[in-house]
Amino acid sequence: MTITDNLNKLRSELPDGVQLVAVSKFHPNEAIEEAYRAGQRIFGESRAQEMQPKHAALPKDIRWHFIGHLQTNKIKQIIAYVDLIHGIDSFKLLAEVNRHAAAAERTINCLLQLHIAEEETKFGFSFDECRRMLDDGAWQKLTNIRICGLMGMATDTDNTEQIRKEFCSLSNFFAEVKSTWFARDEAFKELSMGMSHDYHIAIEAGSTLIRVGSKIFGERNYTNG
Repeated sequence: MTITDNLNKLRSELPDGVQLVAVSKFHPNEAIEEAYRAGQRIFGESRAQEMQPKHAALPKDIRWHFIGHLQTNKIKQIIAYVDLIHGIDSFKLLAEVNRHAAAAERTINCLLQLHIAEEETKFGFSFDECRRMLDDGAWQKLTNIRICGLMGMATDTDNTEQIRKEFCSLSNFFAEVKSTWFARDEAFKELSMGMSHDYHIAIEAGSTLIRVGSKIFGERNYTNG
């Protein structure tokens, strides 16, 4: 199966309203170019130092999503072209993105990352931390960011019921956040959850953005990363 075959098979499974983020981290430009020729335009990277040269070398209508843990000292490297930042996990990071976006005269689309997994290694707000930040209201003064929705990663487990429970908890929280703080904001509409091994469950739970890499490109070559 080629990358094109994999993409076409994956797309055929997606219902209306669900977008595919092709996770291209650790994969070479040639692989991205094949996916691009097959019609894919949204690609996800998790390291600024890898994303930057890819952006420079590849077609300019690609929409680059930053899907990893973004360090504040890396924001400047991606701010000029990033289309969506998936992993905003603190108000401090949100404010720093806003500061760099203002300097670049851009408004940056962001998702708030929630910690829904039973793994300490995952990043993100707890539900209560997110509520407190939104209640505080300081985010509303950040005029160069646009909060477009939420993101979360389920526990890396074979227990599908646990994964379903975690995705459903985030979906329910999304509905709460939408109705409480973004009821009149049409931009707040994205729920990013689901990867190669669990995107079917995520879609059932209401995901609008799935982040899939290995099912498109095969296993990653970490040694080249």
